[in-house]
Amino acid sequence: MEQRTIQILFALLRSAICGTKLTAEERNNYSPDLLQDLLKISSKHDVVHLLAFGLKQNELISKENSDIEKCILKAVYRYERLRYEYENLCSVLEKAQIPFLPLKGSVIRKYYPEAWMRTSCDIDILVHERDSEKAKSILVDEYGYVYHGKGSHDISLFAPTNTHIELHYDLVEDGIANESSEVLKNVWDMALIRDEYVFLHEMPDEYYYFYHIAHMAKHFENGGCGIRPFIDILILDNIQDADIEKRDKLLQQGNLLKFANVARKLSRIWFSNEPYDHISQQMQDYILRGGVYGSNENRITVQQQKKGGRIKYALSKIFIPYDVIKFHYPILQKHKWLTPFMEVRRWFKLIFCGHAKRTLNELKYNQTISADKADATKNFLENIGL
Repeated sequence: MEQRTIQILFALLRSAICGTKLTAEERNNYSPDLLQDLLKISSKHDVVHLLAFGLKQNELISKENSDIEKCILKAVYRYERLRYEYENLCSVLEKAQIPFLPLKGSVIRKYYPEAWMRTSCDIDILVHERDSEKAKSILVDEYGYVYHGKGSHDISLFAPTNTHIELHYDLVEDGIANESSEVLKNVWDMALIRDEYVFLHEMPDEYYYFYHIAHMAKHFENGGCGIRPFIDILILDNIQDADIEKRDKLLQQGNLLKFANVARKLSRIWFSNEPYDHISQQMQDYILRGGVYGSNENRITVQQQKKGGRIKYALSKIFIPYDVIKFHYPILQKHKWLTPFMEVRRWFKLIFCGHAKRTLNELKYNQTISADKADATKNFLENIGL
């Protein structure tokens, strides 16, 4: 992608979020022939509504492109649908006297200029592990939610409105970066009860900031995290009275301060016109190669380094860790000795349920990564603190 397109994209996103107009130079650099590329990349990163708002704010939408304004209406509709379900979910958990703590978009969108600007694909709520089955049963049996499966840290549900709910019972996810788990496992010790509620909790500012960076880092190691988390950093870094020292102390504790500083730098480059440096350019290239959830090529290249090389990565695809497989086959939690048999069962499932092709393609790509690319990836990860 041309640097000119990238610069215009972030100028328009900045205009939407910060309420500023494009500079004369930025307006001169924009031309209608860039529109399709701008729409393509912004859709890929789920920020097309912000692009549309920036275009509208700068009077760059022609009558021929009036459909672009519909992107804004769709984002408003998505927000209203999530808000309705979020309020219902909070009401159910309060009534059931189950302590809970909202996560991710449900928390941060209140800091955006307008709540609809922060899109989400689902609603994330944390409960104690001891309450997770009770919460699931109430939602399914009494309120018509549909159970969709259990993972290593959450339960997947769909509300009657078809809104996806991730009912987390642990913030320590598979592949969490660095020493994040040492901080995240103490979430309930840090949580505060929100005013006017009895069971709804919230994280202190510095803890939420840490969680945001840790979640970014986790996605970063698994292919990329998209543009949206960098907009979140812009928003969080401009909260009045935020205690930067407390934030950085927690980041240092989780060995994420270096990654956070590189991510902050790129956020300032994109939205405050700071100059690029080599590491920021590398991070930008990595992110823009993917979308909201990165790319398979990024993920395989990074994971090959994290696993210790080509052979160890291949083995990790064939034999998954016990801590992961036990959630696919709950019988293993009581009978660990059955693990080898469940591994074989998993292989048969991969083969006969159509997932083998994807795994084989990943293993093939793993073999094509050159030594130069592997070394470059290793250096890149070291430079950003991962």
